[in-house]
Amino acid sequence: MPKDRPDNSESNRLGGRLRRYARVGGSVGGLTVRLAGDRLVGRSTDQQALAEDLRTALGTLKGPVMKIAQILSTIPDALPATFAAELSQLQAAAPSMGRQFVKRRMRSELGPDWQENFAEFSLEASAAASLGQVHRARAHDGTALAIKLQYPDMSSTVEADLNQLDVLLSLYRRYDSSIDTRQIRMELAERLREELDYRREAKHMRLYQHMLHGEMSVHVPLPYPDLGTGRLLTMGWLEGRGLLQFKDADQDTRNRLAINLFRAWYVPFHRFGVIHGDPHLGNYTAAPDLSINLLDFGCVRVFPPTFVGAVIDLYRALRDGDRDLAAHAYETWGFKDLSNELIDVLNIWASFLYAPLMEDHPRLINSAAEPGQYGAQTAAKVHRRLKELGPITPPREFVFMDRAAIGLGGVFLHLQAEVNWYRLFQDIIDDFSVPALEKRQGDALAYAGLVEWA
Repeated sequence: MPKDRPDNSESNRLGGRLRRYARVGGSVGGLTVRLAGDRLVGRSTDQQALAEDLRTALGTLKGPVMKIAQILSTIPDALPATFAAELSQLQAAAPSMGRQFVKRRMRSELGPDWQENFAEFSLEASAAASLGQVHRARAHDGTALAIKLQYPDMSSTVEADLNQLDVLLSLYRRYDSSIDTRQIRMELAERLREELDYRREAKHMRLYQHMLHGEMSVHVPLPYPDLGTGRLLTMGWLEGRGLLQFKDADQDTRNRLAINLFRAWYVPFHRFGVIHGDPHLGNYTAAPDLSINLLDFGCVRVFPPTFVGAVIDLYRALRDGDRDLAAHAYETWGFKDLSNELIDVLNIWASFLYAPLMEDHPRLINSAAEPGQYGAQTAAKVHRRLKELGPITPPREFVFMDRAAIGLGGVFLHLQAEVNWYRLFQDIIDDFSVPALEKRQGDALAYAGLVEWA
């Protein structure tokens, strides 16, 4: 057990925020000034050039602002297509902390005798991301461990970067006011602040262990709360290979991986109202038997049971051509002032997402798309119509719902899986009911200790 463990509360330090404001504001603020100058003199702005300059400016920064930019690039209508394409090229990983720095960080989390908790601990990071990095270790009983260590001053950095998010979104509003981005901002802020709390992430892992109990094709690492703090997460190490290593595998192998990943994502959502909101290739590996390892649980979203019920209602409405049921689904989600024209436009996007689930035969998730452009053309078409009918305020739940659906579809495209998605979906929703989901969700959240949602 750690000795003399320090207080784990990290203050949102003013000095840290000011330093971050200076760096991020200097990179992004100049572009805003340029836009304002163009508008003042009535000069049109080259949108492509501005998007490229924004990517270059953000490319010199690391951490949450990069994560925000990446998320925005994957949410339909959060940014213009040119901006989304440029920002999607950014890499969120921050530079790795050096060996001596890692020692100081571990000492600050587990106390001066922190090394006594491990038989082995590698000071070299095995992976780096936007908020922290991962180290390999071994427990005294021989268990392989993954140690997720948060970078210093992340609370200050996140708050500073969230303020700069308003600048990024203002760039969009200069071009187009048809989509109200306030709900997008609120949702991103709440999820990013949650990701800072590694104790909460450990609870998310317990939640997923409960929800996926009995799913032999999915593995969730075991958290070790006695070796964790708000900024340090210790969990079991899951051996596996990256999914891109299977791009040239035989069709049956790629299909099996896709099926397992489908269940890993859709069973929690349709049976418990919970999604893994960051479905990109780096968050999964494949075990030797082609089962899926889930590796990151910082971004988890819990939905009201009625929201999930409306997801099923809309599926049935599109299947049966029932406009009234579609309208009911959209209203349940919080869309207001729905005209028939607006329902038809929203149905274009919904039909795109549901299309693979409508056809009772094996197929690609989308035969016309490249992995990096999954949904882009349909989103652009919908946006053009919304611009004519707008303004519209997408419900905040859609931020990670749409992002997760698009991200998961991109993974399936990378694998070129040909699967009967309809049968997989029907197997999960066959006995769906809102009251049953509500009961399962409440039990799962209580089990995980997520009392604020239970």
